[in-house]
Amino acid sequence: MKVSIMTLGCKVNQYESEAMGELFVKNGHELVEDEVADIYLINTCTVTGLSDRKSRQFISKAKSENKDSIIAVVGCYSQISPDEIEKLGGIDIILGTTERYRIVELCENAIDDKKTINLVKELKPGKSFEPLNIKDNKDKTRSYIKIQEGCNQFCSYCIIPYARGPITSRDKSDIIEEATKLAENGYKEVVLTGIHVASYGLDKRVPNALIDIIEAVSHIEGIQRIRMSSIEPRIIDRKLLDRLSKIEKFCDHFHLSLQSGSDTVLKRMNRKYNIDTYKEKIELIREYYPYAGITTDIIVGFPGESDEEFSDTLKAVNDIGFSRVHSFRYSPRRGTPAAKFKDQIKGDIKKERSKKLNELTDKKADDFMKYMIGKEVSVLFENSENGLCSGYSTNYLKVMVEGKSNLEGSIKNVIILDKTNEFLIGKLIY
Repeated sequence: MKVSIMTLGCKVNQYESEAMGELFVKNGHELVEDEVADIYLINTCTVTGLSDRKSRQFISKAKSENKDSIIAVVGCYSQISPDEIEKLGGIDIILGTTERYRIVELCENAIDDKKTINLVKELKPGKSFEPLNIKDNKDKTRSYIKIQEGCNQFCSYCIIPYARGPITSRDKSDIIEEATKLAENGYKEVVLTGIHVASYGLDKRVPNALIDIIEAVSHIEGIQRIRMSSIEPRIIDRKLLDRLSKIEKFCDHFHLSLQSGSDTVLKRMNRKYNIDTYKEKIELIREYYPYAGITTDIIVGFPGESDEEFSDTLKAVNDIGFSRVHSFRYSPRRGTPAAKFKDQIKGDIKKERSKKLNELTDKKADDFMKYMIGKEVSVLFENSENGLCSGYSTNYLKVMVEGKSNLEGSIKNVIILDKTNEFLIGKLIY
């Protein structure tokens, strides 16, 4: 049967969709894109109201493409609002963020039993890490490895702890097995990802578990690069960086969520640091990694955000000099404390502040790219077309070079000569 997978949201969702896709292929089904399918799998997101709306649009699209198809809805939105999804009608399977390893079996059974199966379960402490991994995928250069699930932080604006449940860490041996298989299949780079990567090992009370797993993966033959996805600023200290700096395969790219440059907003958000602490972490990283790419997330228009508090965020962005910023307009999520806060910010104010922030972050990104001109970087090439080869540097900047041969899958040293709005222009060093 033909299977179409539609994915919304974060890298974890993308990882899980790829893993479910492998399960379908392993059981004799065919994955398709842009054609009518027999089974539609929609992996949903609920981080914002827009995410919910897009999830519903994907469900509607699937139903319109083939009214006789099997439709399965999984992920964060279905975990939080299973009854809301069931009311949409025409859906065969509803799963949340558990038991997705059963997706093929459930879809095959639904062919004969055309009634809605709602298997969303309450997420309780003590749950184990569910088996769902990737052995092969379309991209032969970089692959994600999910190492943990869940979040215990409960930031006042965030629905994810309710959608993903308490933290649970994947067994080290399982991670190494997946990374080894990926290396055998030709992957050069792995990205260790999860819902709250900094929590890896805390549920098992294993100290230094995250750096231990990075070191273990670095010993796998064939893996030449290792990255971490978004991490909590508080995890950064000299002890961690001392060990990371000794791992030649570790990439100098750190995604540390800031969310706001105002201490008072951070406190209302229930973030567990202040702006001075955050800046100290950035300075420490740059002591070890002078050319580090520092990326972040920022929320605009959090309830009660004053003009002065927003100015604090602009000042922080200007002072820190991020290589890239992902900004979001605050979206109330039902069931979170912040949704009940007074002084919700009007949409037009959010829009205007978002515009100002984006203008500044674009400038700072441009400044960082200019800073890299004249520097030598290592690039993992991912695409070759019409004599131009592109890939990403260790500090996660896109680099383009002229190449007489196909460089896809190779790592080369490049001297940066110039920049455009979107990428650096370099020359291969032979």
